[in-house]
Amino acid sequence: MFSFASLLLLAAAANASVLTLQSPRFSVTSSSGSQLRSEPISLAHKAPEPVTLSPTDTLKITFQAVDVDSGKGVQPQQTFLRFYDEESGEEGIQPVRVTSGGKAKFELNMAKVPPSLPATSKAPLKVSLIIGTPKYSPLKISLFDLFVPASHPITPHPDKASFHPLPFIEHTFQPEPIQPPKPISALFAGLVLAPWVVLLGLWAQISPRVPRLFSPKILPFTATLGAFEVLLFWYWVDLRLGDVLLYGGILGVVMLFTGKYALASISERRLASQK
Repeated sequence: MFSFASLLLLAAAANASVLTLQSPRFSVTSSSGSQLRSEPISLAHKAPEPVTLSPTDTLKITFQAVDVDSGKGVQPQQTFLRFYDEESGEEGIQPVRVTSGGKAKFELNMAKVPPSLPATSKAPLKVSLIIGTPKYSPLKISLFDLFVPASHPITPHPDKASFHPLPFIEHTFQPEPIQPPKPISALFAGLVLAPWVVLLGLWAQISPRVPRLFSPKILPFTATLGAFEVLLFWYWVDLRLGDVLLYGGILGVVMLFTGKYALASISERRLASQK
């Protein structure tokens, strides 16, 4: 698969047309308009001598992009000048406007430095031309080394001090609650269960008679009371207060009707026994 893709790339590169530059030239003019330097640009190697600009000089670069085979002008889709500072690693990309006939003209006026030019020091800027367009092989040409006046040091942003690594966040957890001694837990559990023991003891002494407690007409009310006890126990174990209020409200409505039905059945039995 890799070899097949490589063959496709090689075939595309072989079929791509080739661009070249016609009459490439750069010149340096002073603020008065006098020409300080003018040289053609070599496509094979960069200029042997660096270009130096004063604070009032202007650098001009002109060329025409043409098709090697037909010799006709071509308007590339992307044409850039790259200014690169090897010491700081900063770079600036400046687009170049090209006409439909392939003619281009670029001016760098040091009196009005574009924002794309990187902050400079005493080191030269490596200037290169990059051209790319469909159906043509990309073109990259090293033009020359450019010395420009050192820029002012970059003023730090007032909020720069706020943008720094924060201290490492260390999560702290509360220690697990200490369980009370088992005798104390057993004592309080006994205090909670004591009323039930007393109730059952007294109930055993008086032997209450509830013959109709589980009759079909009273059993729903008894089951609802048991459901309330289960709900309270469930709240103690797992439920939240909102859930208890919701379920308790539903059980309360059910208890209202079952209780009324149970009382009505008891009243009917009493009236029937009196007759």
